[in-house]
Amino acid sequence: MTVEVKTKKWGNSIGVVLPKELVEKQNIKENEKIMINIIKETDLSDIFGSLKGRIKINSQKLKDLLREEEAEAEKRKWGK
Repeated sequence: MTVEVKTKKWGNSIGVVLPKELVEKQNIKENEKIMINIIKETDLSDIFGSLKGRIKINSQKLKDLLREEEAEAEKRKWGK
């Protein structure tokens, strides 16, 4: 299950609060060890801004190519 949460400052640390629905659905108990997979949200403008002048392709063409690659990956995934 994936859930989006925001980090919060707790003393000298950073923490997250797990929503009640997630805790109940996953039957998470106090002092229980859990694993959390962290995927940091990325602002695509940071990526494209850093590539300015280095890529000789317009953004629409780049998006089209990425969509084509994604479609091909899905076909390979399902063996089509």
